[in-house]
Amino acid sequence: MTSTISQPNSLSAHRFPVVIVGAGPAGLTIGNILRAASVECLVLEIETREFIELRPRAGVIEERVVRGLQERGLADNLLERAELHTQCEFRVDRERHRFSYTELTGHHHFVYPQPLLVTDLVREYADVRGGAIRFGVRDVQLHGLDSDRPTVSYTDPQSGRRELLHCEFVIGCDGARGVTRAALPQHARIARQDYGVGWLALLAEAPPSSDCVVFGIHPRGFAGHMPRSPEVTRYYLECPPGDDPDSWPHDRVWAELQERLGADDRPPLTEGRLIEKRVLDMHNYVVEPMVFGRLFLAGDAAHLTAPIAAKGMNLALHDAFLLGDGLVAHLTKGESAGLENYSAACLDRVWDYQEFSQWLSDVYHGTSSGDAYRAGTTLARLRRLFESPAAAASFAEQYLGKSSAS
Repeated sequence: MTSTISQPNSLSAHRFPVVIVGAGPAGLTIGNILRAASVECLVLEIETREFIELRPRAGVIEERVVRGLQERGLADNLLERAELHTQCEFRVDRERHRFSYTELTGHHHFVYPQPLLVTDLVREYADVRGGAIRFGVRDVQLHGLDSDRPTVSYTDPQSGRRELLHCEFVIGCDGARGVTRAALPQHARIARQDYGVGWLALLAEAPPSSDCVVFGIHPRGFAGHMPRSPEVTRYYLECPPGDDPDSWPHDRVWAELQERLGADDRPPLTEGRLIEKRVLDMHNYVVEPMVFGRLFLAGDAAHLTAPIAAKGMNLALHDAFLLGDGLVAHLTKGESAGLENYSAACLDRVWDYQEFSQWLSDVYHGTSSGDAYRAGTTLARLRRLFESPAAAASFAEQYLGKSSAS
């Protein structure tokens, strides 16, 4: 039970075993795991509930992640509504190369946009399991993370009052620019890679032009086609890093998409109104370790994998499963192995996906690099992928998240 001590014109003090900063997939999943075990926790989120339930994000989810959600009672809507993807397609020199990864492995992807998953998770946490959550909080500050009695303070948006939270653990799920990353000590190791390219991320009010994900490998730059719903399609266009989205008007966008994703045996893409345009600079980073005193990082606060490989949400939920289970074991049974091994267990998979992202980036961007050597080796990789069963099986395992044993 949460205790509250209030004094006029002073901090209002509360106590929770766990305070989670950030209401994304990782934070909400951890909160749900804790509430299922009757562990009190509080989730702090700087945005509104409406905002996080509508924030556009990718939605490719691996089978093992869906299984983890299902085991925790968090996948009912997903299993009912998600699309199943069994193959992808590469388009090179206006030729199509179908890649049927389900035939190779017996496994598939689920496509369920992140806003829908977040909506499911926040409803389950707050409305069904009675979890405490504060939206729209301001000026979150962390204190005493290297002690066994950390505290978190924030400004309540309704009252304007400073609130003080006493806890045992602070969980950072608030992304790369959040307060938990800013609280890392100077000796924290952050490995970073910049790819030197940008992607123009687009949402088009247009039905998909293919029944699967399509990767366009083109000298003018990479292009991607990702079905999202019968009415909406996600597209990507390689562009200079830091490019201005306004320099990409409707006609220019569709001309480049038609060129880079064109195939001689397929009709032109179905065009539609662009409802989102933003430029993503392609980079990765990894924080090691993912634990500093009583601060545990999860998701993008700990590592970023560029959307090149569609791994970000899968890694975040893998973190959440391990950390949620570890917290429950510690707080209800006094077992500490899960928390002690958390960082190492996560980082094995993180680095595996980082390597795959780097490999895939070379494939996507090699022919547009302006380097004849890179272009030649890229085409050699693609030929091997299309012609060698062993190479195809290896790619399929990595693409599906089956190659990592953790």
